[in-house]
Amino acid sequence: MTRALRSPALLLTALLVLLATLASAQSTTPLERLPYSGGVLMGRAIRAGRIHLPSPSERPGPQNLTCSPAPCVFPNVNASNSSVLANETPVVINPRNANQILTGANDYACPAIQGFYLSPDGGTTWNRSCLSLLSGASGDGDPGVAFDLNGVAYATGIDAKSTGNTVIVWSKSTNQGVTWSPVKQAVANFFSGGIADKPWFEIDTNATSPRKNAQYISVTQFATNNNSTITVSHSTNAGSTWSSAVAVDATQVYPSVDQFSDLAIGKDGTVYVSWMRCTANGPSGDCGGTTATMYFSKSTDGGSTWTSPKAITTAKLAPDPGFCCFYGSLPNTSERVSNIPVIAIDNSTGTHAGNLYVAYYTWTGTQMKVLVAVSSNGGTTWTKKAVAPSTATHDQFFQWVNVSRGGQVGVSWDDRRNDPSNINYESFMAVSNNGGGGYGTNVDLSAAPSNPFNDGFGGFFIGDYTGNAWNGTSSLYVTYTDTTTGIDQDFLVGERLH
Repeated sequence: MTRALRSPALLLTALLVLLATLASAQSTTPLERLPYSGGVLMGRAIRAGRIHLPSPSERPGPQNLTCSPAPCVFPNVNASNSSVLANETPVVINPRNANQILTGANDYACPAIQGFYLSPDGGTTWNRSCLSLLSGASGDGDPGVAFDLNGVAYATGIDAKSTGNTVIVWSKSTNQGVTWSPVKQAVANFFSGGIADKPWFEIDTNATSPRKNAQYISVTQFATNNNSTITVSHSTNAGSTWSSAVAVDATQVYPSVDQFSDLAIGKDGTVYVSWMRCTANGPSGDCGGTTATMYFSKSTDGGSTWTSPKAITTAKLAPDPGFCCFYGSLPNTSERVSNIPVIAIDNSTGTHAGNLYVAYYTWTGTQMKVLVAVSSNGGTTWTKKAVAPSTATHDQFFQWVNVSRGGQVGVSWDDRRNDPSNINYESFMAVSNNGGGGYGTNVDLSAAPSNPFNDGFGGFFIGDYTGNAWNGTSSLYVTYTDTTTGIDQDFLVGERLH
């Protein structure tokens, strides 16, 4: 009996077709299963008509953000007040005025999907504005926020050009967020015709730094074939001009993928960039369910050159059983879930000054668990610690970390521990006073649980990230995507510690 030989190339083609067919049949989301950020994928889906936004609704009035006596949890404040939808929630505090809080969101009531909200009075009232667009462009959200040492507010986002490629845009406000300057291109494509994706924005606000007020934007750069690399651009003249994008590492050839960068700046001006690397060879043909590696690199010359990347740790990504979500899905939903290795540095004069902290989650096989890796020797070695007690066995995700002026490590995340069905989530925080050696009481910040199926999109997008920021050493403000309004919104919560 003669057995026909089959070409390996034909077998591979058949497998890819089968995977594509399965993904099409099982996916419950109109987002493309690509390695891009949620902001870019949402913008593309809206422009293609696969997503239709809900009608605008009335926005609530001012809410007072105070509590006493300390320690106490602040009331929940709707910071974005978007009449449609708002998610992805960075936040910063003005280093010159602790009452000025700036946050942003993918605001789908804004033409550019880039909304920014500045409170001049500690969170009671908010100036809401939308960024403009580059000529002929569309917006893809992904907000970034920052203040400089002069108290000027800045914002970044992604604009999609008519050619299909995307660039990073930048703007500033000198009147407490009432208006913003026309956007300008800050970071172009590293690859011809490619996608400049998932920016993170940071300004050196260390008064003793030799490069104080220098601005930095890290970006995931995708080629048309989905090869990727992390780049960093910088400005030394308050954003008037920007350097070319500098690659931090060698280009990753797909299915290896670099994504989800973050930045931190030491008081000596050293810039640290972190990111995640995964290989899209998981059970669903993407990074879902695979083991990712968290990397970092640093620059001591203002972003012109970078050290060879070093691994921080590995983390298992949540599975993608519904063929919906390239980096894994939030269990029991079709919500895409990112794993940003959020990096922070202790710039205090305390015992743990110089410590580096990286927050991330790992999939244990039964839950997403938030951990923080800490290095006391500049990233040569790392140890890790869970932020929640072992009794918290439901999913923890969308982690963020920052360090106060006094060296307190503040971690926030979304947590499902109060829902036996492991669906609804609330915003939690915990603080370490011993250099990440252990975390104190887990504080529930949410007035009510959020149901991810009530996200305004039908249960597939509550953003890719949350945020937190210290008000000196007394309070940790936390922003997250809340769905209790009937549409997802940027909510400011937090705890006054003393």
